[in-house]
Amino acid sequence: MLDEQDILVSDETLDDSGHVQRVLAHRVEDVLHQADDPGGERRIVRLIVPMAPMDAPAWLAAQTLLPKIYWHARRDSMVTAAVGEADRCMGGPDAGYGALRAQLDAVLPKSDARARYFGGFRFDPGAPGGEVWQGFPTFQFTLPRFAYLRNEDRGVLACNLFLPRDLSRKDAILSDIEQLRFPDRFAGAAFGARMPSMLSRTDKPDQAGWERSVGWALGAFAQRRRHLEKVVLARRTLLTFSESLDPFALLKRLQGATPSCFHYGFQFEPGAVLVGATPERLFHRSGRYIRTEAVAGTCVRGDTEAEDAEALASLLASAKDQREHAYVRESIRTALDPLCQEFRIDEEASGLQQARRWHLVSRSSGLLKRDIHGSDVMAALHPTPAVGGYPVEPALAAIRDLEGFDRGWYAGPVGWIGPQGAEFAVALRCGLVRDRALFLFAGAGIVEGSDPVAEWNEIEQKISDILGVLE
Repeated sequence: MLDEQDILVSDETLDDSGHVQRVLAHRVEDVLHQADDPGGERRIVRLIVPMAPMDAPAWLAAQTLLPKIYWHARRDSMVTAAVGEADRCMGGPDAGYGALRAQLDAVLPKSDARARYFGGFRFDPGAPGGEVWQGFPTFQFTLPRFAYLRNEDRGVLACNLFLPRDLSRKDAILSDIEQLRFPDRFAGAAFGARMPSMLSRTDKPDQAGWERSVGWALGAFAQRRRHLEKVVLARRTLLTFSESLDPFALLKRLQGATPSCFHYGFQFEPGAVLVGATPERLFHRSGRYIRTEAVAGTCVRGDTEAEDAEALASLLASAKDQREHAYVRESIRTALDPLCQEFRIDEEASGLQQARRWHLVSRSSGLLKRDIHGSDVMAALHPTPAVGGYPVEPALAAIRDLEGFDRGWYAGPVGWIGPQGAEFAVALRCGLVRDRALFLFAGAGIVEGSDPVAEWNEIEQKISDILGVLE
């Protein structure tokens, strides 16, 4: 949790919010006064205040500062809840991964291993945007001003100062410290205990429209139309509620129901919050070492140990699921092998166990060539056939023609990136909250032999994670 270059503001763990704000504000003034050189070296200074553990989603919900960010990696004990903005990288229409690299290279020393910019990308920057995703540009990544970091029973509040730029922002930073809110740490148990009543549900496409789209795809495979071999079709489900829905209360519930997933939340503007729980890692990078995985092929777990073993065995033996999975595995091999000095990937899929489902997974790792940036890896990997299809361009064209709605950030890369590392998941099993409306997104891979009704039911299973915690 602490880096050797971090500045520890207090030697003791603080549990009084007023005390936290006072000591942090005092140290910010000291650091900015001592660094009073507008022409000084660019660097990030991180001030650390040890705090009593808090409920991270409840803390995030209480804040007034934007943006708000939540990140919890799969099977990692560290939780990050962040607010405010020390720096931002953002791309408009048609901005690519190279634009992100250029912006990061312009402001960050390559040796700074602590900098983490949190954010994500649209699934398809070339597709026209829709009003539902207003507030989520082609890409946006934020270096948070404040981050509450919790690791099991330990917590800290971190404040990022971006020097020398922040020398002229002292008053604004001190004002932001005053705006921080610290709800009673024991109130977290009640947070999210109640959800508003659901009033309506609308699926786009409906089941008849879904079966037409899947039928078109199956016809395209049979006729070798556009050389298409796989397409991932998605559905958008709109739920409306009797009252405004608290997205971070929903996220807290979702995290409890999906313990083996990546959990994420992003709010950049008032009125629109993306939350989700995805099983799928896009990649993790530490220095030049990279890990990723192919995840495709799904079945529901059994109710008993014997039924669960039978479900996994059936998935592993499924020719349709193995074919769908092979497209993803080979696309990762093709994408990453040219970027790596060394690269290896599982030749056979195994089972990835989730709370309610099994997935087929093939894991891979490699040593990146020198000067390969995290954005280069994203550009090579996204979209994998697990979320787009195969080949990529014909699949994207089919998605644009058939789906009839803007995917926005759904199925795009979400996570964090810095000069020395990155971690990204694929934004699956997600919901976009807008006041009393919740838009759910989920998809299914269509290949030769797919059954439209079975694929519809698979999507029902995927959105059931969120539907279940709303009940």
